[in-house]
Amino acid sequence: MNSYNKLKNSIAEKKTMLCVGLDSDINKIPNCFEKNIFGLFDFNKTVIEQTKDFAAAYKINFAFYEQYGKEGFDLIAKTLNLIPKNIFTVADAKRGDIGNTSAAYAKSVFEYFSFDSITVNPYMGFDSISPFLEDKSKFVFLLALTSNNGSADFQRLISEGKPIYQHIIEKSANEFSKENIGFVIGATHPKELSELRKIIPENAILIPGVGAQGGDIRAVKEANNNFVALINVSRAIIYPEIYDNNFVDISNYKTVVRDIAKKYSEMF
Repeated sequence: MNSYNKLKNSIAEKKTMLCVGLDSDINKIPNCFEKNIFGLFDFNKTVIEQTKDFAAAYKINFAFYEQYGKEGFDLIAKTLNLIPKNIFTVADAKRGDIGNTSAAYAKSVFEYFSFDSITVNPYMGFDSISPFLEDKSKFVFLLALTSNNGSADFQRLISEGKPIYQHIIEKSANEFSKENIGFVIGATHPKELSELRKIIPENAILIPGVGAQGGDIRAVKEANNNFVALINVSRAIIYPEIYDNNFVDISNYKTVVRDIAKKYSEMF
């Protein structure tokens, strides 16, 4: 089964588009976990155990792990082993470089770690994207219109009558199969998402920005129009405001995380 079909099956099986982001940070995990690499593993294990019934996907943000060097890379591998095999996985690595470098990145993410998909920066063009798609069973989410405020600095610049992000989407959707290419479009841009769905109705979209970044869930769902998508929630689930980072009772933390993940799953 290729990753695109695995994604659709996971969404159908779980009846949700919820993607749980594992942005695991020693400085933010509650006090019921050790503030070290072992505590981060226990934290990830706890989050996965409490959310796996409600999540169609998990997204691991590489930056939070790479900062710890070898131990961080080991933690990525150990965390992946905790995720049920029927649930879709996203390596949020935002790679992108000339061909042979991208090929090495792809080998790391897809062969060594065995992720189903990766986020890729398309700035260097198709020859920087293609190596990630040598294995037709894998999937790439191209950064297009991201949820951060700085997305307006470059992504919205007009070229030949269209914003840059629209060029990225149209050209890439024409160049690559929907079975292999999707896009990152932030939840903070529901109007643009609605318009883009008219251009790419069948491509999968990764939608960050719900929760802590303030994306409106109702507007996002309406804009997406029930097409294949993952709506990512990271901090709002794994660092719920209700505990204020001072939980010393792990059972209470488990209950809170499970309840919040269930709530978001039902919303999506």
